[in-house]
Amino acid sequence: MDLGRGAPDLGRPALEEEGIQALQQSVGSLLASYGWYLLFACIAVYLLVQKLAEKRRAQRRNRPEAAGVPLEPDEVVRRQEALAAARFRMQEELNEQAEKFKEKQRQLEEEKRRQKIAIWESIQEGKSYKGNLKLNQQEIESAASASSTVPKPKPNKKPLRGGYNPLSGEGGGTCAWRPGRRGGPSSSG
Repeated sequence: MDLGRGAPDLGRPALEEEGIQALQQSVGSLLASYGWYLLFACIAVYLLVQKLAEKRRAQRRNRPEAAGVPLEPDEVVRRQEALAAARFRMQEELNEQAEKFKEKQRQLEEEKRRQKIAIWESIQEGKSYKGNLKLNQQEIESAASASSTVPKPKPNKKPLRGGYNPLSGEGGGTCAWRPGRRGGPSSSG
């Protein structure tokens, strides 16, 4: 048995031999053109697989129940109790916040009701209620700010340019452009 390439093997037909040579030629051409890219891609895939395997091993070490090791029943009970206690504490905090919010809402509604009563009484007496309204609003704001965080007072905003409105065509600039008459080319001639 000669392993050299001197004579074609009698067991293989010539067509199959030509197919193998064509395959070798195309693979060789592919490697010649894209060999370095393929090498770097293989290295990147290898490193990625190693990194993922390392993370998976770390997760299994951190979670013994996931690795198939049965936990102690006492450990499971302790974890569940701790979880239930944490949930209970969070619910209690949420309930306290809700109660505080409801109380603030009740106080604000009570103040609004008192203000409306005062306005109604001043109207019945024939007095102006606008002055009382401003005083009552200041009282409500001071009471609300004392009970909660201090909001920043809003300054009275003045418009930047008097009564300037760029869409009105008045005021601002020296440009007095006006659109031409409506109509097409027939109306101009």
